[in-house]
Amino acid sequence: SFLPLPSPYKSPLCLLLLFSHFSSEEFFLLSSPFSHLLRRRSWSSQTVSEMESLGLRAVGSHCSLSEMDDLDLNRALDRPRLKIERKRSFDERSMSELSRHDSPRGRSVLDTPLSSARNSFEPHPMMAEAWEALRRSMVFFRGLPVGTLAAVDNTTDEVLNYDQVFVRDFVPSALAFLMNGESDIVKHFLLKTLQLQDSEKRVDRFKLGKGVMPASFKVSHDPIRETDHLVADFGETAIGRVAPVDSGFWWIILLRAYTKSTGDLTLSETPECQKGMKLILSLCLAEGFDTFPTLLCADGCSMIDRRMGVYGYPIEIQALFYMALRCALSMLRPDGDGRECIEKITKRLHALSFHMRNYFWLDYQQLNDIYRYKTEEYSHTAVNKFNVMPDSIPDWVFDFMPLRGGYFVGNVGPAHMDFRWFALGNCVSIMSSLATPDQSMAIMDLLEHRWDELVGEMPLKICYPCLEGHEWRIVTGCDPKNTRWSYHNGGSWPVLLWQLTAACIKTGRPQIARRAVDLIESRLHRDCWPEYYDGKLGRYVGKQARKYQTWSIAGYLVAKMLLEDPSHIGMISLEEDKLMKPVIKRSASWPQL
Repeated sequence: SFLPLPSPYKSPLCLLLLFSHFSSEEFFLLSSPFSHLLRRRSWSSQTVSEMESLGLRAVGSHCSLSEMDDLDLNRALDRPRLKIERKRSFDERSMSELSRHDSPRGRSVLDTPLSSARNSFEPHPMMAEAWEALRRSMVFFRGLPVGTLAAVDNTTDEVLNYDQVFVRDFVPSALAFLMNGESDIVKHFLLKTLQLQDSEKRVDRFKLGKGVMPASFKVSHDPIRETDHLVADFGETAIGRVAPVDSGFWWIILLRAYTKSTGDLTLSETPECQKGMKLILSLCLAEGFDTFPTLLCADGCSMIDRRMGVYGYPIEIQALFYMALRCALSMLRPDGDGRECIEKITKRLHALSFHMRNYFWLDYQQLNDIYRYKTEEYSHTAVNKFNVMPDSIPDWVFDFMPLRGGYFVGNVGPAHMDFRWFALGNCVSIMSSLATPDQSMAIMDLLEHRWDELVGEMPLKICYPCLEGHEWRIVTGCDPKNTRWSYHNGGSWPVLLWQLTAACIKTGRPQIARRAVDLIESRLHRDCWPEYYDGKLGRYVGKQARKYQTWSIAGYLVAKMLLEDPSHIGMISLEEDKLMKPVIKRSASWPQL
């Protein structure tokens, strides 16, 4: 009914044969509401060429049947049918193979996902605004782009350190540029931060390790010499004076993303990059007094950079540590001391994956087991290996845990288990394949089951639940910025959208990400791209949130481009390594389920 056909082609059988040879995109073009395109009197050269490629000729809306008979439908019927191959994950294929569907320029076409505009080829208006804001935040050093500012908020005169390039903040910006075919800024950033790694790092009279990467840097201009130079912060000016443990991990992850996106192996294979990776890993793989393969950290050493009770073995650091180890393993050259480093990485990965998948994982059955734990157990047959007290289980977790679903808890250490849910650690666990396929699906099940608590009206809660009352006073030290449901204490952070989207695509559940994107698009632009939101549902712009926060902008762009072209997931996702996968066995005394 939507395509004027001559009478010989109006039989049901003929129509069935005709449309079975159209691809879904062509059929969509021919169908309502785009059928008006086929009846236009004037055609652009591009439209004509596209129609001729389908075997159709442009005809006027008043043409006769004899004119319509001239349609070369036989040519369309002779077109070979498309063979569509469906796979569970995208990053098993090479980036070159997945990029066949990219735009002719090699850049991502910034269309809106079908959930936002199912019958439109126009990009969402927020996309153009986001790109413009992202480019305004670019920082140049001696004429070369080297990063993006943390925020470009012209509504306040209080700059603080938001005028610097933060390593962790730049990651979503870098991914957006890579997905858009702009790799130069990422390459310059990687090289400049690598040079800063060599600089002397000192807090008072103590000298930091050589492998520490800066938390941030800024371009300083010398008006006398009329030259620019970079000034790095390794934690000596940060709140709490804590060195950034996550910066080195994000640097390695971004180096791999650059390599996968561009296909340029020369950068990661340079002696400087090889040395930089080894220096970072030497801080983590050094032998000491540890009895666990997890990494011991201070409070405030990652995205949660204030006192929030995450000292010990926080899930965010462990997930990034695991992902950085795997990324480094794929880029280190097996020569000289590189071979020794590879051996250490492989052994650590075996131990770390076993430890995390067994002791950090919490689901309904495991919660019930912990609830029934005995304490003060000795010897190798102990079931409660960390001597976790069942009475320490908070009341909220019993109602929060669904029958189907699970997550990695926030922290596990001697007589300590932090049952809070942390978004970044669980999303990165999926992206890095630290979580098994079943655990990855369980995390997504939990997210769907507890949508109101974890997402609410603005994606995504950085942690759940918040600390309040006496617990807030003790754990945060009465931090006025981390009040309940605000900032790092249960605040909602739009930047986490890109990690949620990557996890959704990797688990084959993009509809969850589309639902979150729809929430973002209803508010983020109108609220001037704030840093975070407050409230139990994330309804209110954060009381101290910066406007035009760069990683909120970049996180939205990355999420949109991932949904538009899921093949991009290959640069930020790792499949489970079958050859390295350890055989997970519990002790004989572990309760049999």
